[in-house]
Order: sequence, then C-alpha cells, then structure tokens
Amino acid sequence: MGTYDNSHYIEEKLAKQKEIDDWLPITSSRNAKWWYSAFHNVTAMVGAGVLSLPYAMSELGWGPGVAVLVLSWIITLYTLWQMVEMHEMVPGKRFDRYHELGQYAFGEKLGLYIVVPQQLVVEVGVNIVYMVTGGKSLQKFHDTVCPDCKKLKTTYFIMIFASVHFVLSHLPNFNSIAGVSLAAAIMSLSYSTIAWGASVEKGVQPNVKYSYRSSTTAGKVFDFFSALGDVAFAYAGHNVVLEIQATIPSTPEKPSKGPMWRGVIVAYIVVALCYFPVALIGYWVFGNSVEDNILMSLNKPRWLIALANMFVVIHVIGSYQIYAMPVFDMIETVLVKKLHFKPTGMLRFVARTVYVAFTMFIAITFPFFGGLLSFFGGFAFAPTTYFLPCIMWLAIYKPRKFSLSWWSNWVCIILGLLLMILAPIGGLRQIILAAKTYKFYS
Repeated sequence: MGTYDNSHYIEEKLAKQKEIDDWLPITSSRNAKWWYSAFHNVTAMVGAGVLSLPYAMSELGWGPGVAVLVLSWIITLYTLWQMVEMHEMVPGKRFDRYHELGQYAFGEKLGLYIVVPQQLVVEVGVNIVYMVTGGKSLQKFHDTVCPDCKKLKTTYFIMIFASVHFVLSHLPNFNSIAGVSLAAAIMSLSYSTIAWGASVEKGVQPNVKYSYRSSTTAGKVFDFFSALGDVAFAYAGHNVVLEIQATIPSTPEKPSKGPMWRGVIVAYIVVALCYFPVALIGYWVFGNSVEDNILMSLNKPRWLIALANMFVVIHVIGSYQIYAMPVFDMIETVLVKKLHFKPTGMLRFVARTVYVAFTMFIAITFPFFGGLLSFFGGFAFAPTTYFLPCIMWLAIYKPRKFSLSWWSNWVCIILGLLLMILAPIGGLRQIILAAKTYKFYS
C-alpha cells in the first residue's frame, strides 16, 4: 500500500510538473523549424547597436577597430556553437534555459547565483535600452516626416512605443512571436543596408579625419574602453540561445542541435552582412565626425532616413519581445513554482503588463539609458557571451591540458575578462557625460 501511495504521489507530481512546463513560455511549444532559429537569432543579435558601430570604430581606429570586430564575430560564433552543443549533452535531458546549464556546470545554487543575475541584467537592460531606442527612432521619424509640426517630448514617443508591447507581450511563447521576429529580422537587414548604402551615396566627406576623437591621452583611453563595450553589446544573442533551441523538436536520431546550428550559421552570415559594411563604410565616409547613431549623420534623402528610422522601430519591437520572453519565463516560474500561484491567463496578463510598465517607467525616467551600453556591454554581456560558455565547457568536458580545445577556451576567457574589466570603465564616463548634458524634459 505504501509503495502504491508513493508511486501515485510521484505520478501526480510529474503530471503537475508537466502541466506547468506546458504552460511556461520556454517549454510550452517544441515544434519550431530551423529557420525560426535563424530569424530569432538575427533579431536577438542585430540590435540598434549596429548603428553605433561606426562611432565605435572612430574611438578604436582602423587597425584595432577591424581586429575587435572580427575577433568578436569569431569568438561569439565559437561560444554560441558551444552552447548549442551543450543543450543536450546529457542523454534524455535538455537544458532549456541558460541557468539550467549553469546549474549543471557549477551546482544547483552556485549556478543560479552566477547566471541569473547576469542574464537578468542583460535582458532587462536590453529591454529598457530598446524602449528608449524605439521612442527616439519614432521621434526622429516624426520630426523628419513633419519638420514643421509641433515638437513633442521623447517621453510621449516612448509611451507610444510601449503601447505596442502592452499588446504583444501577451503572446504566450517564442513560436507565437515568430511572425514579429521575422519582420524584425528583415527590418534589421533593411536599415543596415540603408545606413551603409546611403553612406556610399554620400561619399567620403571633405576634410575627413581618421584620428582618434579625443585630443587627450586619458580621453583616448576612456573612448577605447567605451567602444569595446559598444561592440560587446552588439553580440548579445547568447542570453536567449538555449531558450530558442528549446522550441525545436528533438529525438535521439535527430537532436535539436542540427537545425539550431543551421539557423545560427544563417544568422551569423546576416550579422556579418549588417555589421561589417555599416561599421567600415560609415567610418570610411565620416571619419571621427560620425554621430553615435549613423542615421543622424545621414540627413538626406529625408524620405530614406525616415524609412530607416521606422525600420529600426519595427526591429526593436521584435527584439524587445525576444529578450522579454526568458524574463517572462523566470517571473512566471517563480510565481507558479515558488509562490504556488495557479497558472492562469490572468496571472500571465498581470505579470507581463507590470514588467512592460516597469521597463517603460525606467526608460522615461532615464532616457540617456543608451549611455549605459558600454557599461552593460562589459559588465554583463562580456561574461554571458564571451567567456561563461567557455568556463562551463571546461568544467563539464574537462579537455586535456594544452590541447587545442583547452587553449581556445582559455584565450576566449582571458579576452572576455579583459573586456569585462575595461569596458565598464569607459561606460561609466559615458554615463556621467550623458547625465550631465541631458535635459530631462526634452
């Protein structure tokens, strides 16, 4: 009798666990195709940060700038491959979330303490930055299309942008936002093409200079560190890669890593087509006078710049949703599993609405939040993107000392640590300058 009761209890517990997993956004749908992986990764990776890459080049210079861009592309592709491989390294088990992989590598508690704070900083930080970016791009669109209209505060445009998310955020999971993500991926390629195409059309500017922006040694050093953070911010897709892979079906014969890796390769080709032309051509045309958003340097043709800004708005709508989904998953997991709320539509509605309102409030309160890109780029993006996957790989697979795998992982770890230490230093200076110069009621 006791054995029966025990087995019955276990069955009930497993059934309840399955019911919760079927409700949570990350594990509720596993029928995604490989091309879902491609455009989800493009949407996650190619953010509006691509438009600041020419500015980063002006702070790095030709040689270091090209080296940092290429190295970042190679290192992040390698660490992304590691995460795709580690998703199903244990037979019969899938690590559907970044923190689950961290827990397997570092232990139940330590894994959570290491991964969750950094992942939340990245995802919530990106959502706030995209609230600001979406609002400012809408404002730029409005001012370009109707230069004689009454000027409105940035606050109103952020609220207009947020209103879209009060609706879209109630789509239940990654597969349900596939259409939004596809549109966002197309838009990212479109506005990147406009940025470098319009730069080529404009031609190299008279008296263009390729010297460093700052005239003082201290200024050059801080700018260099800040640019490292901007580049790190441009490669942030790792924070959602396991959650994206969790939506792909998997069997022992056909594991999810096959279609996922195919999608990643396509995504990284698109990333290269967006990043390198914008960064190199933008810097080549404008030199050290380029604005921190290259679209600001391109004032004509007016209709094209307006179109590009609207493309940015559509793209950051999709990007916001991609980065918000794992946060929704964490919030809903805590509410249902820890606080024992019943998994209902009303619970989801309230939780997600509060989160969107929170990111909107922070964006309105600190509209210079974009100045935090360098700080976040180094402080949180560098670990989760550049070297945390390498540390987990070494902890789990334990490659032979001084083997190629051992060396490649340690090189990535050392470069990532340098990035994590140096970029926030430049980022803090950017924050102070932005806070000093910003007019709160503009």
